[in-house]
Amino acid sequence: MSQPKREELKVNEKRGFLVAVVSPRQPISPARHLEELEGLAKTAGVQIVGRLSQVRDTPDTATYLGQGKVQELKSLVKQANADLVVFDNTLSPSQGKNLEKELNTVVVDRSEVILDIFATHARSQESMLQVELAQLLYMRPRLKRMWTHLERIEGGIGSGRGPGEKQLETDRRLVDKRITELKKRLEEVEKRREREVASRKDQPRVSLVGYTNAGKSTLMNTLTNSDVFVADQLFATLDTRTRRWKLPGFGDVLLSDTVGFVRDLPHHLVASFKSTLEEARHADLLLHLVDASDPLAVHHVDTVNDVLEEIGAGDIPRLLVINKVDAVEDHSMLELLRARHPDSMTISARNGLGIDELSARVAEQIGGGVREVEVVASAENGAVKAYLDYQAEILEMTLEGNDLVYRTRIHRRMIPGLLARHASIRSMVNEELEVAHGDLNPSETQHEDAISSGSEANDRNLAENDSEMTHLEKPVASV
Repeated sequence: MSQPKREELKVNEKRGFLVAVVSPRQPISPARHLEELEGLAKTAGVQIVGRLSQVRDTPDTATYLGQGKVQELKSLVKQANADLVVFDNTLSPSQGKNLEKELNTVVVDRSEVILDIFATHARSQESMLQVELAQLLYMRPRLKRMWTHLERIEGGIGSGRGPGEKQLETDRRLVDKRITELKKRLEEVEKRREREVASRKDQPRVSLVGYTNAGKSTLMNTLTNSDVFVADQLFATLDTRTRRWKLPGFGDVLLSDTVGFVRDLPHHLVASFKSTLEEARHADLLLHLVDASDPLAVHHVDTVNDVLEEIGAGDIPRLLVINKVDAVEDHSMLELLRARHPDSMTISARNGLGIDELSARVAEQIGGGVREVEVVASAENGAVKAYLDYQAEILEMTLEGNDLVYRTRIHRRMIPGLLARHASIRSMVNEELEVAHGDLNPSETQHEDAISSGSEANDRNLAENDSEMTHLEKPVASV
């Protein structure tokens, strides 16, 4: 029997049958596994026509499912007229090939569905590059099963093909060439991202992290009065967006919204999205959002913590924010989260519940370096006023001769910026007076060239962070 034809990583508009193989030691039930898989499949555009699960100590090396279950699945797939079988597990290339031969139906695993969603939702040039690289790394060992040609990869089928060379060898060579090109271009993207992050190192930074669809973008819009795209779907946001968040009694911080995490996130995706996660890795504080209305909220917290460790952000201070409390039906889950995380905050980003308390808590946690000081500058020195408007909270402003005195709350790290703008500081304790009078470490001032005399340069930096990288050639998002 011939195997079903596969030509691309696309599952949209297919009739899908869901399958989950779950270890008896897994804390999550088979029904919950299938429920999350259904959410992923529907996001990818699959029409769900059936489900099957098996509790098994170890997967079958040949077909993942046991032989009896494979035959049962074959019968169910035929009855449901399904043209796609979606596994919640990660299948090896040989397991996928054997299952397709047994079922005579296209078989995809969890990783392939997630990759397809990412390819569909990628909007910026950076995310398109990242997704394409992850797709190629995933499909390379599966080329023989997935298709017989790669015409859309630059070079075409006949590019440099030697006499007698098999098509599969040609395909692998083309894929390897493209992978090398993408890695090189993403290295440039990563360096650019690092420069962007470094240019804002004098400003406090907070990053939103959490399981996908936990409400991060909604919270960003609420806190910053912005219009980041929000949708009730998995992985609606792939690109990091940064906005200013004015904290009462503190001043401005930079708030970043990152890509959502998910259980068993493909390793290739984590590696490819390294530059996108750069903001989280260099944040002063992580706001870890969890959806209190999700029955698997406790497990989602653990999943996010695991991914943070994987990307090198495990040691960054974090605050657990329990979101969507207005949608909670089972209050036992909410109480369990509070009991496990007594320092957590409870909010509803959608209706504003607890937002003021969250803002005060964040200001308290990152405000260890905040001081109330008097800043003295010439009345003609508009650069100091512009800097304070952007970086601090001005409590009072008085005129003393030809000077303006600003009573302000400002973070200690902003002091070098004031001194560079010919201001002086007073009303500080002796230790801080030394810093204010010029005994600064050179490393504290060497980045001043990257800081604008007003807010316009910072506005441009933030705009660049959201813009597409038009200097890069547009790649194919889905291979």
